Amino acid sequence: MLTPDTPSGTASRSFTLSDFDFVLPAELIAQHPAAERSGSRLLDGMGPAPVDRIFHTLPQLLKAGDLLVFNDTKVLKARLFGEKPSGGKVELLVERVLTGNQVAAHMRVSKKPEPGTTIALVGKDGESGFCATLLGRWPDAHGTLFRFVLSNNAGDDPYTLMERHGHIPLPPYITHTDSEEDALRYQTVFASRPGAIAAPTAALHFDDALLAQLETQGVQRASVTLHVGAGTFQPVKTENLAEHQMHSEWYEVPEATQKAIADCKARGGRVVAVGTTTVRTLESWAQSGQATGDTRIFITPGFVFQHVDLLVTNFHLPKSTLMMLVSAFAGYGKIMALYQHAIREQYRFFSYGDAMLLSKTSPDHVAI
Repeated sequence: MLTPDTPSGTASRSFTLSDFDFVLPAELIAQHPAAERSGSRLLDGMGPAPVDRIFHTLPQLLKAGDLLVFNDTKVLKARLFGEKPSGGKVELLVERVLTGNQVAAHMRVSKKPEPGTTIALVGKDGESGFCATLLGRWPDAHGTLFRFVLSNNAGDDPYTLMERHGHIPLPPYITHTDSEEDALRYQTVFASRPGAIAAPTAALHFDDALLAQLETQGVQRASVTLHVGAGTFQPVKTENLAEHQMHSEWYEVPEATQKAIADCKARGGRVVAVGTTTVRTLESWAQSGQATGDTRIFITPGFVFQHVDLLVTNFHLPKSTLMMLVSAFAGYGKIMALYQHAIREQYRFFSYGDAMLLSKTSPDHVAI
């Protein structure tokens, strides 16, 4: 955890979990996407006072030479249903695709089966035809995930089996069963690298027309990959933030994106991260010097951002690590004021909700 020195005249404070709590009316949790991707609302939080906009006005807030960085991960149909040989029901949520048709998955079941057990999985047509054989825990004997081999008679790989038979893993606060609407809209228009079980939701607001307008305006574009895991929805349970164990996610910053960022900085442009997953990717690269790998980066107030200048983001859950990240980026007081404004103005929250645009402030000088 970062504990920067406090400069003269700057008050120091210690943040705890309770500082990131707020009361959100249940009716503001969006259950479905806006009718049009770029028709969502956009809270402009860059100035001294919030400005209510529509997302398709984003080009008015950017300029030629700026660089938008997107997360190009693709959401897997990672939720699978089946039953044990005993008839007991099983639900799997595939977190990672490994080698040799193996996957690492969360398992929901009344009594966990023994290694070697083969679970019959059910396709969307109600028929079986593929199965999952439990090998053990992952990544080791003490891991919280389980390692399975997915297979069918045709020898299809896990990606094919999930695409054909799986369900979109909607967040726990969305109460309906996944539908064709979700298959289309809980995915960005440029998703290309399968591996996530949650969407990079800030990027859901971009459609082809908006991307074309930004390109015509001279706003450039680059991509990173971070395969969002189920840990993004895990609540922080420790009041002392230093005790929180951050989940691990795989990321990559391609060489072309590294060059695009360097060129953007050299010409005086701004690096605009689309979503907190992009921030985590870029700042993991900056912190570690590694362009690819697994990250457990935990960004809290006091963090010094090295790459990102502006941030497009949705509204996040109370007491979440993402609330801490945006507070570190734009300032704790600023974020809490923007959230109260959003609640008063009936903005829609979370994955299918509205967005806001933030600019980086100097770090809050705090001890955590």
